[in-house]
Amino acid sequence: MQDRVAVAPTPAVLAEPRFKVLGAISFSHFLNDLIQSLIVAIYPLLKSNFHLSFAEIGVISLTYQLSASILQPLIGLYTDRHPKPHSLSFGMGLTLAGMLTLALADRYLIILAAAALVGAGSAIFHPESSRIARLASGGRHGLAQSIFQVGGSAGQACGPLLAAAIIVPHGQLSIAWFALLALVGVGVLWNVSNWYKRAHLDRRAARTAVLRPSGFPRRIVARSMSILIVLLFSKYFYLASITSYLIFYLMERFHLVLESAQIYLFVFLFAVALGTLIGGPVGDRLGRKAVIWFSILGIAPFTLVLPYANLAWTGVLCFLIGLILASAFTAILVFAQELLPGRTGAVSGLFFGLAFGLGGVGAAVLGVMADHYGITFVYRTCSFLPLLGIAAAFLPRLERTGGGAA
Repeated sequence: MQDRVAVAPTPAVLAEPRFKVLGAISFSHFLNDLIQSLIVAIYPLLKSNFHLSFAEIGVISLTYQLSASILQPLIGLYTDRHPKPHSLSFGMGLTLAGMLTLALADRYLIILAAAALVGAGSAIFHPESSRIARLASGGRHGLAQSIFQVGGSAGQACGPLLAAAIIVPHGQLSIAWFALLALVGVGVLWNVSNWYKRAHLDRRAARTAVLRPSGFPRRIVARSMSILIVLLFSKYFYLASITSYLIFYLMERFHLVLESAQIYLFVFLFAVALGTLIGGPVGDRLGRKAVIWFSILGIAPFTLVLPYANLAWTGVLCFLIGLILASAFTAILVFAQELLPGRTGAVSGLFFGLAFGLGGVGAAVLGVMADHYGITFVYRTCSFLPLLGIAAAFLPRLERTGGGAA
């Protein structure tokens, strides 16, 4: 529990953070995750139009998230050795195709195909974007990852509002308009990729970075990675209960209309965006381990109360849970990158892939539970998941010889 591992300072690729690059990659993340969040936001519409069960809704999430989770580690591992900067634009192009397919879908299998296309686009986007965020960080890795992640969190928050304002009143075909946002993303990512290629790309240096030893005892790396995966399980299974089923929970328990329920989902996702922005710099200053522990275990009192709260307190608790929980992923990702230096793409792909995969499996499992036992039972069961955050106590402290603790 008290392991301390000295981490040699990682030389910054650039002397200072490149905020224009970080802003562009964060904006692209905003577009990417906004588009993806529309799928979840229109679940009630799809359920009604196609007469779907909760289990079938869960399978949509499972299809999208498994297509992302299986591909991301493989893409990250490959691009560590063979960088493909313009693959970012190609990934956003797949997302564009997925949205057009979803807009025109007339049967359940086509909805699943659209979800798989969007998932594949995400699989290409996240590992390379995370790598660029690290390269543009100037050594402030937590800050850079937070800037990158807050774009995605903000996009997820805006998706339900845009779905309520545009898709719900105008129907499934109106999804096609959001393909224009993907087109904008293709252009922005093309420019980011040009910077990446011009300012950094050296295939020989990239290959050498992958092959250099990590410098950490294997037992510490293996144990720490296992703990981080347990913490991801806790975070993303609980997150799946909110992002996939909060709307249904509010409509069933408090008899809200769809548009009103989506506002509560926006409140949660807005809090996630805010917490994401705060978590990275705090991790740079106070250490990643402290942030991981607090962000997962710290929400347990609120999740345990949530299933028994009235409507007003449900909104407050959703905000607090989202705010505290949000910082966990940035801290976990940077912690893993410190454990395995030089493997940014592989580590990012693995953890983004696990995040999507666990979220997809969680949505499917919770959908089956909701069909058999009801939505309220799902929330009462999931309320105990954050208690797994106690496992963070067994993570080592990674102390930089030239700076603060990781």
